[in-house]
Amino acid sequence: MKNLFLPLIALVGCLLLNPANVMALHHEPQNSQGSAGKLATNEGTVISFVDTTGYTYMELENGGNKFWIAAPTTKVNKGDHIRFVESMVMTNFTSKTLNRTFSTVIFVSSTEVKK
Repeated sequence: MKNLFLPLIALVGCLLLNPANVMALHHEPQNSQGSAGKLATNEGTVISFVDTTGYTYMELENGGNKFWIAAPTTKVNKGDHIRFVESMVMTNFTSKTLNRTFSTVIFVSSTEVKK
């Protein structure tokens, strides 16, 4: 029985100290702008959006990078500054509702329109 616990403890230790898990513990600063006035990676400015049943797809721009997020239905306008909580990244995602394939879309659990 004693010999069974050592591998289990080693496995738990490896999982807890895995770099991916350590990175998951990192939190963005509460300040919505990073150093030198750059936006945090979990936000952007709305450049276009499409509402569907249950979701709002938003194309955001952050530091010259454009990307799409899909959020629970959200009232947004072009130019709004959006902060989001990332949930899952999908590549080559096809929305049957929009009849469109996104090379990458980030599904988010919540959004906030920053004023």
